[in-house]
Amino acid sequence: MALTEKALRTRDARRDIGAELLAAVRDVKAGRVGRLWKADAQGAVREVSVVRARAASSLSQAEFAALLGVSLRTLQQWEQGRREPRGAARTLIALAVEHPATLRKFARQRACV
Repeated sequence: MALTEKALRTRDARRDIGAELLAAVRDVKAGRVGRLWKADAQGAVREVSVVRARAASSLSQAEFAALLGVSLRTLQQWEQGRREPRGAARTLIALAVEHPATLRKFARQRACV
């Protein structure tokens, strides 16, 4: 049910927009909101596993893309929900979600080679 003009003014008069914006920025920086979630074709919201995997592994986009053997642009498209990973990449991402410490260890070993 839509609010009346008077109800909107009353609600807005009590709001602290500055505090709301600051809280929103803190949420984004803490990873509580952002590209971790996307709506599918039916409107259901679901988690974007590649973002979760990369965040858990504490790797940059470039590092994570190199580790998966895909281009940076491909990884960005996955994270933005424009494309879906397939095949081996999907399996590696699932492993990264379950075992981020192992992925970090592998990334460090690979960087030393």
